[in-house]
Amino acid sequence: MKNNYKSFAIDLAYKAGALIKTNFYLGSKRTWKKDNTPVTETDFAVNKLVLDAVRKTYPDFGVLAEEESAMKDNAEYVWVCDPIDGTVPFSHGIPTFVFQLALVKDGKPILGVVYDPILDRLFTAEKGKGSFLNDNRIRVSQAKTFDKTLFFGIMGKHSKYYMRDVLHVITEKGANPINFRSIGYGGMLVAAGEIAGAAYSLKSAHDVAPLKILIEEAGGKVTDMFGNEQRYDREIKGALLTNGILHDELLQIIKENVILR
Repeated sequence: MKNNYKSFAIDLAYKAGALIKTNFYLGSKRTWKKDNTPVTETDFAVNKLVLDAVRKTYPDFGVLAEEESAMKDNAEYVWVCDPIDGTVPFSHGIPTFVFQLALVKDGKPILGVVYDPILDRLFTAEKGKGSFLNDNRIRVSQAKTFDKTLFFGIMGKHSKYYMRDVLHVITEKGANPINFRSIGYGGMLVAAGEIAGAAYSLKSAHDVAPLKILIEEAGGKVTDMFGNEQRYDREIKGALLTNGILHDELLQIIKENVILR
C-alpha cells in the first residue's frame, strides 16, 4: 500500500480537477464564510471526494481539509487537502486556482500534489525524489536579488501578519508584487522558477503543506514567517516560500516591517 501513495494522490487530483473544471463558469453561486472568504458547492463536493477516498483506501490515516476534516488521534499519517485553493477567483470566473493535496508524516510533508485543471498542469514531489511538472523536472529561480523578479503576497482581513510594508520594501528593491488570490497557484510557480518568492500571512496548513515539499524538492526553502520549521498537520504561523537564495534577506525585511495584529 505504501508504494501507492503517489498514484492515489494523482488519481484524486485528476478526479477533483475534472469536477472543478466542469463547474467553472461565470455566475457561479457562492456563499460567504465568517472569515470573509467564499465557498461553493464544488468546494464541498471535492472535499467529500477526498474524504471518501481516504476512508476507503487508508482508513487509519487522518484527513485535514478546508471544508471538513476527519482527524485521527495520534495518527502518524495525515492527508492534508485544499479542495480548491483560490475559491475567490474560481467563483468569479478567474482561472487562477488549484487542487492541493499532501501526505504528511509526523507533521512533515513527504508527498505533494498541486493540480491546475484549466491548463492541465500537474505538479508533484516526493521526499528525496525532486519536483516535477507533468513528469518534467523543475527547479526554483536562481535570482540573487529582487530586481526584475515576481513576488507573490497574500493577506486577508483576518491575517495575523500584515504585509503591506513588506511588499512596499521589496517593490522598492525592484520586485513586481503579484496576487492570484491563491497561494497554491503562486507557490507552484515558485517551484517552477517563475516567481522568486511568496509570503503567506494566514494560518491554514492545507494552503501550504503541498508547497513545502514541492518547493524544497525544487531547490527552494519554506519556513514559517520567522524562519522556523513547523508542523503541517495543525495551524501554522504563516509561511515564507522562496528560491532559498533570497530567503534570509526576505526574513530580515519581514522582521523589520511586518505588522502583527
